[in-house]
Amino acid sequence: MTIRPTVLFLLVLLCTSTHAQVDLEKQLKILEDQRTTLDAQRERLTGRVDSAKLAIIRRDLQRIALPKLEAGDEVIVHPGHMLVYNEKHEQPKWTAHIASPDLITGSLARIDSFLPDPLVKTGTAVTADYWYSGYDRGHMVPSADMRWNMDALQGTYLYSNISPQVADLNRGKWAELEDWGRRYVYYSKRRVFVLTGPVLRDGLPTMQKADRKNEVSIPEYFWKVFADLDGDDPKAIAFVMSNAKQDYPVISYAVPVDSVEKLTGFDFFPALDDATEERIERMSGTAAWYPSDDPKAGEVAPMKAPLPKGMFNSVQAKYHIGKSVTVCGTVVSTRKTVKAKAIYLNFDAMSPDEEFYATIWQNNGVNFSYDPEVHFLNKKVCVTGKVTMFDEIPRISINNETEVQMYEEAIAAP
Repeated sequence: MTIRPTVLFLLVLLCTSTHAQVDLEKQLKILEDQRTTLDAQRERLTGRVDSAKLAIIRRDLQRIALPKLEAGDEVIVHPGHMLVYNEKHEQPKWTAHIASPDLITGSLARIDSFLPDPLVKTGTAVTADYWYSGYDRGHMVPSADMRWNMDALQGTYLYSNISPQVADLNRGKWAELEDWGRRYVYYSKRRVFVLTGPVLRDGLPTMQKADRKNEVSIPEYFWKVFADLDGDDPKAIAFVMSNAKQDYPVISYAVPVDSVEKLTGFDFFPALDDATEERIERMSGTAAWYPSDDPKAGEVAPMKAPLPKGMFNSVQAKYHIGKSVTVCGTVVSTRKTVKAKAIYLNFDAMSPDEEFYATIWQNNGVNFSYDPEVHFLNKKVCVTGKVTMFDEIPRISINNETEVQMYEEAIAAP
């Protein structure tokens, strides 16, 4: 039988196409196998890199960051942090870790699997001590600082790292304080040494649960120390919060490290030379902890209450809705709206985080002999008027110059 040229061409094309399909499938299989091999190599290499990073963290904590050890102290070493456990109070005496820039890309989820710490010879608190106790299991080393490595993350869920905290604190300002430290790491790309703990003393109440296994003390206060010790200009700042709901912005609780030493009896940073230790432990301001590109740079703590002459600070304003009062604070930012041409004076914190703001509507602008948007920026002022609430933020509308004064003038006026 004679095969026509056209048919022969189609048969050759079909065979060639089938062969090409087989070659493509083989090529895909080879590429997928190569990718699997590379993924396995990457995972092994990542594990080795993380192990090296954690080893450096432990080395540097031991070298320069641990508080001075006292008689009976035993340092418990975990992958991402260290601690001394207080058996009498069944919680950490203190913890130490480094919040590194790795936390910026860390994406591991919370595990919420709390376990006793097998490295504490005397045993730690257990789940029965906390379950339905009315207190949160407060992390001293925050899990979010360790979400870049599973071993380090799991270590934060051991009961040696846990202390009983009132829910309003643990989920409120304490969580914001932890975020405050991570913000510095995020914007500075620098690592921070962090020391944390409860204030423990004789006579503290314990969690009275019928099925408890241990007598876990309930601290009255907690403290946290941040220190940037790398480079030629080290700095440190500390915070103290009572174990209760806190109303003020986080930076209102900032204190010198010296204050925490007096409160706890601990000696921080004994490995540093005396001059450096003394200098950083006296630091009290928070301004140095805001890199220039941090949107919150420039925020300040509200004025400390009580203010003279029955005046109120920006936090207290929300307790006087509907009343005519005088509210004082630092104008840290101003802005003029595009449509309404209203001027907003933000007190103590940048929008949208301000506790209080003052408004000058466009029709009242003619009542000022200066430009309020520029005149009041970065100055301490007092405004007088009726406090109203808008979008859950208290405010006072200013009609003229007599309703706003510089703070020094306001307190000096008869």
